[in-house]
Order: sequence, then structure tokens, then C-alpha cells
Amino acid sequence: MYRYIIKRILMMIPVLLGVTFVIFSMMYISEGDPARMILGEGAQESEVEALREELGLNDPFLTRYVNYIKGIVTKGDLGTSYVTGRSVSEEIFDRWPTTMLLAVLSVLLATAIGIPAGIISATKQYSIFDNLAMVLALVGVSMPNFWQGLVLILVFSVYLNILPPSGFYGPIYWILPAVTIGTSTAATITRMTRSSMLDVIHQDYIRTARAKGLSERVTITRHALKNALIPIITTVGLQFGRGLGGAILTESIFSIPGLGKLMVDSIKARNYPVVQGGVLFIAIAFSIINLVVDILYAFADPRIKSQYQSQSRKKKRSTTQEKAGEAA
Repeated sequence: MYRYIIKRILMMIPVLLGVTFVIFSMMYISEGDPARMILGEGAQESEVEALREELGLNDPFLTRYVNYIKGIVTKGDLGTSYVTGRSVSEEIFDRWPTTMLLAVLSVLLATAIGIPAGIISATKQYSIFDNLAMVLALVGVSMPNFWQGLVLILVFSVYLNILPPSGFYGPIYWILPAVTIGTSTAATITRMTRSSMLDVIHQDYIRTARAKGLSERVTITRHALKNALIPIITTVGLQFGRGLGGAILTESIFSIPGLGKLMVDSIKARNYPVVQGGVLFIAIAFSIINLVVDILYAFADPRIKSQYQSQSRKKKRSTTQEKAGEAA
């Protein structure tokens, strides 16, 4: 198991390099001059050129990219913000807790709605509840977050005046953003839970459990749900990572001072170091989430854990045989 975790961590390195290369290339070919954006339209050309030289914007693409990667590897330096002059790492870590809180709240809400709804839909297939849940799930999946956020603001903030339209200063401010991201996530979890449960509840061991006289609740929760958890865990993990990225538009709509709004503002200002650092940070978080999901597989399904252990025994056995052969 430990070897598998180390292997997955090492596999993250080329993925993160690819992410940095893609975002660096996109920033390089995008229109706009960061030096001109910083100094303003009234600045003289000599001043702009001097600032470009100071920021290294006149260097070739590969030189700038290698220097960027070198700074990250050797110093952990993501660069300096063109707008505030602060370290990009400080900018990100100041905003990151807000984005993480929003993502956690939305996933908790989605899980609390999606898993029970999916279980009930599977156990009462083709019932009124099942049909209604699938229609709502389809609407939730199809509805863009930015549109839903605007509708919620109009209904609950403008017309009903019961919830604040912007900010993130307390629990009452968390409701609309969490619902905006959580409902679409709940729709995906509901559909996956229903599909996974339908594959399980028609198996022979479920019929055997019912024939033994076990209650329906015990049969569903202890036998069916436990064996249907793998796809559900995968979906929840991916939706949590999606919540980190999806929070970008939601934070802009609700004026939440998180990482997403920071990146949007930085894109408008051509603040390349902050954009690159933000994307890299989200990519690292997403990779860690995927690693945690893979580890949870072993706890949800003992067969996966035994598979890891058997692979480890085979490697040890082959190594021992090789050493014995060399000694002979």
C-alpha cells in the first residue's frame, strides 16, 4: 500500500509539469502587455520597456519557463504579483481557506442530498419519487452555476430579502454560494448512486440476505450500499475537485474573496504569476484528492486492500528467490 502511495505521488510530478507548461503557454500567447497594464496607458514607452526588462518579459519563452520552474523547485517561489507586489504564495494562501470552505460546504450538502436520494430511487425504481428525482437531477446537471447563482440572488436577496447577495462573512452568507455549487453536484451524485445501487441490489447475495430474514434497512445499508460505494466515492472525490474549480465563477458572482475571484481579477489585469500559481495550486489539490480517493477504496472494499497486499508479497517472494539464486 505504501509503495502504491509513493508511486502515485511520483506520478503527480509529470502531471503538474504538464499543467504548468500549458498555463504558461496560454499566458505567453495571450494578448495584452502586463507592463502596460501596471503603468497605465499614459506611461511612456521607455518606462514600459524598462519594466518589461525588469520583469523578464523580454526573455524567450523557454528561458522564462525554465526560470519559473527553477524558482518553484529550488525556492518554492511562485513569483511576485504584478499588482500588489506581494508573493504569489502569500496571495494564494490568504484566499485558499475561503475557497476550501466553500467547496467543503457544497460537497457536504451534495452528499447529504445525493446519496439518500440515489438509494431511495434505486430501491423504488420507476416510482413517482424515482422519476421526480431523475428529472430534478437532469435539471441540476444541465443548469449552469453562474445562471443558478444569479437566479438565487434575484429570488432570495432581491425579491424575498432574506439572504445576503454577496460576501462571505458568516454562516448566513454561505447558504447561497453553497447551494449554487452543491445542487449541481448533488444531481451528479444522485445519478451515480442510483446507477451503482441498481447494479448491486439485483445480485444473488442481496436476495440471499433478504431470504435469511434480514430487514430491508440492514440489507440495503450493510450489504448493498457497502458494495456500491466505489463509484460513489469516485464521484464525490471528483465533484469535490470540481467544486474547487467551479468556485471560480461562483465566487465572482457572490463577490467572495476566495482563490477563484483572485484568479478572475488577475486574468483581467494580466497578472500572470497569480494566474499560473492559482492554476498550479488547484492542480495539486485535485491530484491530492484523487490520491485520497484511491486510498479510500482500500477501506471501502477489502478486496482492493488484499490485492495491494498480495502484489507486495509477490514482489518480496520474487526478490527472495532472486537472492537465493544468486547465493547458489
